[in-house]
Amino acid sequence: METGQIQELLQVAFPDCEITVEGGDGKYMVHAVGSVFEGLNALKRQQAVYGVLNQHISSGAIHAVSMRLLTPGEQVAS
Repeated sequence: METGQIQELLQVAFPDCEITVEGGDGKYMVHAVGSVFEGLNALKRQQAVYGVLNQHISSGAIHAVSMRLLTPGEQVAS
């Protein structure tokens, strides 16, 4: 699976987020910033992203995903 395909899936699911995807060979890093993550702890944020990608993880197209999921305020602070 290509990074652009993953980014497109996530952009459809989280249209108000800034999303970048890096990596290849089944191993990817997802960076996402959006207000959709407000009020969610790290686990809930990851579960939301895994919910979008789970079918591709189960099929083996995606082997591993690392994530950095921030609210706009957290991005400014970092």
